[in-house]
Amino acid sequence: MKVFGKWDPAEVEIADLSVKGYMGMAPKAVMHSGGRHAKQQFKKSEQHIVERLINKMMRTERNTGKKLKAYGIVEGAFDIIAKRTKENPLSVLAKAIANAGPREEVVRLKYGGITVPKAVDTAPQRRVDTALMFISKGARGASFKKAKSAEVALADEIIAAANRDVKSYAINHRDSVERVAKAAR
Repeated sequence: MKVFGKWDPAEVEIADLSVKGYMGMAPKAVMHSGGRHAKQQFKKSEQHIVERLINKMMRTERNTGKKLKAYGIVEGAFDIIAKRTKENPLSVLAKAIANAGPREEVVRLKYGGITVPKAVDTAPQRRVDTALMFISKGARGASFKKAKSAEVALADEIIAAANRDVKSYAINHRDSVERVAKAAR
């Protein structure tokens, strides 16, 4: 089954082995699962990565519950990505997620009455979730009350994250999270 009837997920190679099992690219996946993934803790890794991106695009007060609108935004962004990069947009998205997910984060530990930050390795599932959140937040911020459409903003954010461009919101936030974790070692 092709994504949006155009791109085959079978031809996508995920270079980052740590997140490979958590990016659902199964060709049998449905783009509207209706919350079937929410029943168990790790069930969402079976959900198609494009549907997870669509769900992250619905996370604001203006788009809450408007899945068809978010579906159209992601489909338009994938068309723009295919035109600009001449690649499968799913492989560009996989690169962007692998690049935008932080490898190290900070947790707060309480010792007596004080709170101490401690750097910990990020779980692969959380890396994927955080990368999707950073990508969708960056696209939303770039298009909200601006002349740039949401499709163009999402395409720009995914391409910039795939190229590790520091102008990308996702890469910039990943770097700041990892910088704080490095300071807390």
